[in-house]
This record gives sequence, structure tokens and C-alpha cells, in this order.
Amino acid sequence: MAISPLKAMNGERAVVLFFVFCVLSSLPLSLLPQALSLSLLSFFSLFVEIRADNSFSLFKSRPGASSGVMLGAVSLPTVMLSKLIQLSRALSLQQIEIGELEHMTMQFWATSACCCGVLLFLSIVMWCAANNKNPHFSCSVWDAKFSLSCVILYSVVCCISLATISHTGFNTALKLLWLLCHGFAAVKLIQHLLNTFPCCASIGEALLVTSGLVLYFGDMLACTISKVCKLLISPEFVSIRYGIKRSEIGIIIQGVLLGLLIFSAVFKFVICLWEYFWGAENSESRQNKEIRSSLIFFTSLGFIMIAVAPSWMMIVLDFDVHPVVWIFQFVFSEPFKRLSLCIYWLGLIYASVLRFYNISKDSKIERILLRKYYHLLAVSMFLPALIYQPKFLDLAFGAALAFFLVLEITRVWRIWPLGQLVHQFMSAFTDHRDSDLLIVSHFSLLLGCALPIWMSSGFNDRPLTPFAGILSLGIGDTMASMVGHKYGVLRWSKTGKKTIEGTAAGITSVLAACSVLLPLLASTGYILTQVSLSLSLTLTHTHTHTHTNTQR
Repeated sequence: MAISPLKAMNGERAVVLFFVFCVLSSLPLSLLPQALSLSLLSFFSLFVEIRADNSFSLFKSRPGASSGVMLGAVSLPTVMLSKLIQLSRALSLQQIEIGELEHMTMQFWATSACCCGVLLFLSIVMWCAANNKNPHFSCSVWDAKFSLSCVILYSVVCCISLATISHTGFNTALKLLWLLCHGFAAVKLIQHLLNTFPCCASIGEALLVTSGLVLYFGDMLACTISKVCKLLISPEFVSIRYGIKRSEIGIIIQGVLLGLLIFSAVFKFVICLWEYFWGAENSESRQNKEIRSSLIFFTSLGFIMIAVAPSWMMIVLDFDVHPVVWIFQFVFSEPFKRLSLCIYWLGLIYASVLRFYNISKDSKIERILLRKYYHLLAVSMFLPALIYQPKFLDLAFGAALAFFLVLEITRVWRIWPLGQLVHQFMSAFTDHRDSDLLIVSHFSLLLGCALPIWMSSGFNDRPLTPFAGILSLGIGDTMASMVGHKYGVLRWSKTGKKTIEGTAAGITSVLAACSVLLPLLASTGYILTQVSLSLSLTLTHTHTHTHTNTQR
């Protein structure tokens, strides 16, 4: 079934293609293989998204949301390629070592391998549905040939690129195997997410989360293996992040997230074993079972966070003291500034939650608008910290993410005595994007503010890059929602709720915020010189990208 290009190209897809084009237009010739692979990935994802629009029921995606396959597939690879462009400039200026650039090259290919693997999986699912005479979907032989051609061309370009940064053929084969494992892990993970949490995310959102998780934990696994057994993997295969070394804060955040991942699997396994051996013949009351599960939960959590996770941290990085002790030493190295910042945060959170929780129970204001006040709260919390205490903010973001994960695990499994209370409290702030199975809005806000800061660590010649998430989500997205909800008429796509008026308001508000922020940063010494138009356009692209990815 042929679809005309004009009908296939809606406003959302045009914005994504424009975003990719802006990155590709600034590439040096040395990154030509990466440019070709991103182009292939863009066309492949566009093709899959057009086909997926007619097959929502196949993937158990969130009702009412556009599939977002293209945006989910190109986001992380485009970000990695942008970082590669930045590091290429740094290498030409001799400000970094070659190992740093090679490590980021592997990160790019690992990310694109995850996305390409998932796109191939989606194509196969749709092809099988068409062969099974699904009345809601059709697929031609040309569709299969196009998908196969994209995968083959991508594989050839990837092999050529990896051969240029490898010293031996065995090293190249080892890297290709590593990328294949990333693709396979991404396919298995997105299947698990869509089946375990049906109707909780669009396909693009699930793809973005999947590729990010596989990349993050794959990097942790490779670093661990290279540390424990250097005979299996040569040192140049996994360079230390940004060429020199990993920071203590980065390792602590990775270790805590790794511990929570292990904890979830261990707790579920222990509960299953308990039920298998003692559950059938044990006639204890429901309350006793809840208390027993709660004891197992908190005991396992404490053991893994205090013993297992710090042990991994001390393996991959030579801490002089226990990581928990290092955290206290770090916080109290500047006690007045950092403790005052903590008190400031706690006061804002307490006042805001108390105020808006009472409003949310009685007010007729739509939840999506009410929650945008929390985006403004994020600006008031994170902007001063990013200017005056950026390293402490890094650690605070990691602690907040771990806290949110523990709360969500407690809520999902209804751990006594907090599970039901947390569920009732969180339900007051949910909207159509959340469900009883999974509440993710607070994660979206936190990670949206934190990721630009984390990813701009190391060499960074764009000083406003760390502020991209805070300004785009805290100011741009808030204005886009309010203006779009009240005055929006022209929609970007038929299936989405985003409007052109809202996007214009968001872009204007970000530009206005940049015009205020730049002189402030210059006066505080955060930056010395700055090209305001270039930086403002960078944040504008970030906001537009965010706005097309947010369902309202």
C-alpha cells in the first residue's frame, strides 16, 4: 500500500528530520561513516513509523499517542554524533587524547546498533502480522527488501568505521560482537517493557528508554570486565570515559543504579522461592505475608546498597575510602554552601508539594497544566545549583533518581507499610500518560534536567549545554503547554495534541530566558565570552525536539 510523501510527512517528522540535518551539516569528513549510518537510521525509522501508525495493537503502546518511532530511534545516536563532532574539534586543538574519541565512537555505534536492532524487530513483527492476514495491516515485498537493504548497508558502514579504529582484525570482530549483543539486548528489553507495562508508553518512548538503558549498563559491564580481566578485553576496547578517568560521582551514580537493578531481580527471585517452598502449605494471614515481604525487601535493599554496590564501585575505581564515606567527605568539604542548598531544596519541595497536592484533589484545573508548576519549580531548584555547585548537583541528581526508583518499586509491589500510601499520593499527580502500572512523569522531568548536565561532562566548548534541559523543560515546555492548551488550534500531526502555537510560545520563552541568562552567567564568571545567537539556537533546537517528544 503506497503512501504519498506529502501525506507521510507531518510536522513532527519534519522537525525531527530538520534536527538531524542540522547535525549532519556540521560534520567533518572524518565522521562520514557515522553520517551515513545516521542517515540510514533516519530513513529506516521513518519507514517503520509510517507502517507502525496502522498497527498500534501489535505493540501494546499507549492509546492516543503517536508512535514516535523515528524520534525515539534517532535521538540518542544524534546526541552521540553531536558529542563526536565536539570531541573532533577538541582533538584537532590537542585538548583530548585519541582514546577519548575512540570511546565515544564505540558509544555511537552501540547506540545506533540498539536502535537498528529494535527497528528490524518491529519490521519483522509487522511483516509476520501481514503474512498472518491481519486485517489492520498490510506489508509488501518491497517493504521487506527496503528494511533488509537498510540493515545491510548499516552493517557495512559500521564494519568500515570500526576497522579504522581497530589495530587487528580480531579486535574488529570483538567490537562487532559487542555491538551485536547490544542490539539483541535492546530487542529483548523492549519486548519485556511493552509486555510487562502495556499501554504505558509509545513505541518511540520505549525505544528511547531501551537504547539508553542498554548503552548505560553495557558501558558498566564493559568497564567491569576490562578491570577484572584485561586478558579478555584489551584496554583500548573500553577507554576510560573521556580518555583519562571516570569521576567518583559518575561511578557512584552508576553503582547505585546497578545495585537497584540487581536488587529488583534478587527480591523477585527470593519471593518466588519463598512462595514455591513455603507458600503452598503456609496458611498465614495476608498481613503477615505483607510484613514478611517488607522485611525481605528492606533487608535486601540495605545489603545491596551498603555492601554489593560499593564493592563494585571500588573495583572499577580506586577509592581511598568507602564510597559512602567519600560522599560524606564530599558534602562536608564545603558544608555551608552544600547544606544550605539542601535546606533550600527541601523547603521548596515541602511548600510546593503541600500546596499543589491539596489543589490537585479539589481543583478543576487539568492535571497536565497543574504539573507544569513543578517544571517551574525545577528551574528555581536546579538553576542556582548548576551555576554555583555543579558537581554537587550531579550527585544530587543521582540521589534523587535512586530515591524515585525505590519509591516506584515500593509503589508497584505495594510494599507494606509505604506502598499503598505512596500510590495514593502519586495518583494525585497522574494524567493520561501515566497508569496504575507505571508512573513515569517525575522520572521524565528529572532525567530531562539531569542528562544534559551529565552528558556535557568532560570537554565541553558549549557552556550553555548543561542548561538545555532545565530551560527547555522548565520554561519552554511549560509555556508551550499553557499557550497550546488555551490558544492552540493548528496541530503538528493528526494523532498528536501538540500545536504550532504552543511550540512557538515555547521557543520564544527559551530565547527570552537565554537573553537573561547569558549576562547573568557572564557576571558570575561562569562563562567569559559567549556567542548568544549560536547558544540560543542550540537551546531552541533542544526545546523543539523536547516538545515533539512530549504528549499533551
